Amino acid sequence: MNAAVPISQEIAWIGVNDRETHLFEALWPLPEGISYNAYMICDEKVALIDTVKINSALSYLEKISAMLPAGKKVDYLIINHMEPDHSGSIKVLLQQFPDLQIVGNKKTMGFLEGFYDITENLHVVKDGDVLDLGKHKLRFYLTPMVHWPETMMTYDTVDKVLFSGDAFGGFGTLDGGIFDDEVNIAFYKDEIRRYFSNIVGKFGKPVLNAIQKLQNLDIRVVAPTHGPIWRQDPAHIVEDYRRWSAHETEIGVVIAYGSMYGNTEKMADTIARGLAEAGIENVRVLNVSKTHVSYIINDIWRFKGLILGSCTYNLGLFPPMDSLIRHLENKLLTNRVLGIFGSYSWSGGGVSALKAFGEQSNWKVVEPVIEAQYAPHAEEMEQCAALARNMANEINT
Repeated sequence: MNAAVPISQEIAWIGVNDRETHLFEALWPLPEGISYNAYMICDEKVALIDTVKINSALSYLEKISAMLPAGKKVDYLIINHMEPDHSGSIKVLLQQFPDLQIVGNKKTMGFLEGFYDITENLHVVKDGDVLDLGKHKLRFYLTPMVHWPETMMTYDTVDKVLFSGDAFGGFGTLDGGIFDDEVNIAFYKDEIRRYFSNIVGKFGKPVLNAIQKLQNLDIRVVAPTHGPIWRQDPAHIVEDYRRWSAHETEIGVVIAYGSMYGNTEKMADTIARGLAEAGIENVRVLNVSKTHVSYIINDIWRFKGLILGSCTYNLGLFPPMDSLIRHLENKLLTNRVLGIFGSYSWSGGGVSALKAFGEQSNWKVVEPVIEAQYAPHAEEMEQCAALARNMANEINT
């Protein structure tokens, strides 16, 4: 979108879409792109809230110039989050408006100097401080580790807009509509959860702390730095983030497997059929060699049951499976039920590594743990069916 979009009489979205970046943070695929949301408040004083990634700075500046009332200047830049996809245009902005005051908390200023060598015109705020723009009064809420140590949120006390930074955001460009009542939210839901589970999910406790801090606010609009702006049902996205941060789940099972020549895959298919026969409708069978780990983690975050299957490779785990469990260890995910299976030819090692992961994760492990030598035979296939039944019983209790 080439023009600013009004949120209220004095507040506008001045963000940009990115359909060119292939990997967010050089890690996570962006098949649906991503938006970098920034905002502008035109009052007696003019305030900007966050900037955009440097490659979109020109479009960002054009929106500011078009919105800026005649004879006015930009007085403040409020930084909710210093990650470069939101702070990347600060130096360009200062070239255009050299006298603007940069507003952030004490930790923000360390990042500002470290990234951009900016040490002047700084306005440091503490938790609960208010910035008076005239009609609009902005209150600041420090929300550390959502998901960086300097993160904070800005609340407009007049129009009841919460500028929430990376919290309550998601992947996906804003294609025409920018509000939840202008787009098909179902289209965004998986990408919002994939964003949460891979970017923010490790920091679930700080997210819950932030939600607790904000619970008494009258929030009519949630305006994050990525994804749709929530004005019709802002409580929806807050509740989603609460559930995911609390590691609450839906009934379903993810079967993630690694198979070089199809033997472990046969076991995965038998388990999947057993789950269906046991009444589990949500079954995801994912090949770790083909499916990017971010999509696997997204589904694992959603469902209660996880069954991991791996062939043995060089006396240990199949490398893509090893990568998956390292990611899971990093995410600190709780409240899951785990099943384990695999195969080997001349040497074991894959299944024992999965068992070690299960012990370390503190998840409940469902029996039987299955390891087939060479190809699975009738006995192992019967065990796979038993694992499916036991998993279904466990996640339905």
